[in-house]
Amino acid sequence: MTKILNVTRNDDGQFEITDQRGTMVEGPFDTNAAAWSALDRIDHEAMPSRRRSNKKVLWGKPEKPAKRNGKKAARCRASKDQHRMKVNAAKAPSWVRSVAAAKFDPAGERNYRDHRLGTFGAASEVKRIDPATYLAEKAARGE
Repeated sequence: MTKILNVTRNDDGQFEITDQRGTMVEGPFDTNAAAWSALDRIDHEAMPSRRRSNKKVLWGKPEKPAKRNGKKAARCRASKDQHRMKVNAAKAPSWVRSVAAAKFDPAGERNYRDHRLGTFGAASEVKRIDPATYLAEKAARGE
């Protein structure tokens, strides 16, 4: 049979723990909080004790223990992960792939940029202008 306990205030303004009949079980206490903490202590003592484990609480999916042939399983898992990464990379949009290619292959990005822009410097068409020809053309235009 369960006992119903309650915290009540007596005539002096102090708090006590009383049962259903109104008889004092424990007290008096100066504060309401002290009475409630005593009530909690009484409840915990009345409950049957159960063993508590010292194991950490695992949030999420627990890892499986390693098998005997760990190297082989690790190699297989690594190859599966690598294949999955390649498949996901192929599914990525083109702008993501181009950014990733530039990050992982800076020399390839540089070659692409140089090819797209053309050449500058000694091999450029601008450098091959003959000054005499330029001045003659300028005089012919009347500038």
